[in-house]
Amino acid sequence: MGEASAYRATLNLPKTNFPMKANLPAREPERLKQWEASAVYARLRAARQGAPRFVLHDGPPYANGEIHMGHALNKILKDIIVRYKTMQGFDAPYLPGWDCHGLPIEHQLLKEMGKRKDEVPRAELRKAARAYAARYVEIQRQGFKRLGIFGEWERPYLTMDYAYQAAIAECFLILFEKKFIERRLKPVPWCGECQTALADAELEYEQKTSESVYVKFRINPEKTSHVLKQQAAKRPTSIIVWTTTPWTLPANVGMAFHEDLTYVLVDDGKEQYIVAKDLLDELKLKLGWQDSVKIVEQFLGESFLGLEVEHPFLPRTSKGILAGFVSGLEGTGVVHIAPGH
Repeated sequence: MGEASAYRATLNLPKTNFPMKANLPAREPERLKQWEASAVYARLRAARQGAPRFVLHDGPPYANGEIHMGHALNKILKDIIVRYKTMQGFDAPYLPGWDCHGLPIEHQLLKEMGKRKDEVPRAELRKAARAYAARYVEIQRQGFKRLGIFGEWERPYLTMDYAYQAAIAECFLILFEKKFIERRLKPVPWCGECQTALADAELEYEQKTSESVYVKFRINPEKTSHVLKQQAAKRPTSIIVWTTTPWTLPANVGMAFHEDLTYVLVDDGKEQYIVAKDLLDELKLKLGWQDSVKIVEQFLGESFLGLEVEHPFLPRTSKGILAGFVSGLEGTGVVHIAPGH
């Protein structure tokens, strides 16, 4: 007796007598119907009771539309693994499930309704989303069964089941009681179009090319008590900042210095500028400063903490801060800060 025949014998399966002609659109439903009528999956589970377990933890699809080639590739490959491990002698159950919450379901539902999220009352939206997810759980279940996938199709797990949600809440409470949960602040991405918070994994970044710019932040001698007050009163004095994201300049609220870097006040005969000493020679070339530019004074970066300067084109001030990430290897040694971005 061959291995395949021996395997069939352990399951006590009836013999099949299908014609050799493929005719798959007709034959496949017949075969699936026979598997269901003979409870082949239940027999498979019974035949492997007590055997070593092999469990495939399957990430659930969203219940938000018809199955597609991505679903087919995912489920068929996993089904191959589960069947292979079963034929090796393992007890390898497969428990399918669906993710019934989240933006993908809301988004497809609102498209179907032809409405924006702010046009549907919250309670009504949740009720409709639950019904929408239940509808596509059944549609996808039939699609996966049509692919011939073996599994516990009559008792899948659904994230919208109340027992499932209660189990999550119970686990959270256990973690909280064991002090694994604490409250902190963190930035949360927000989609203005979908009107919902986004997980970090849902963000997609596009490559963007921007002009880099050098920007002057002028020191107003009437609005500062810094040591530069006297120099700024003699002639215009500015902090020079280099940024590769000029589109963030409207959100600027400060500029960062490195406390241990040495900065110089230089004079070109018309204006004065503050830059990192180590970058002065490079800036002379890039900004077209002549050799006549002279160093007037030197300062450690720590002295600029709290310095207030004028925003280059908006009626507000920017404040000096200290930061260890500021580099003396490129730019001007001063970093423009826009925390809103």
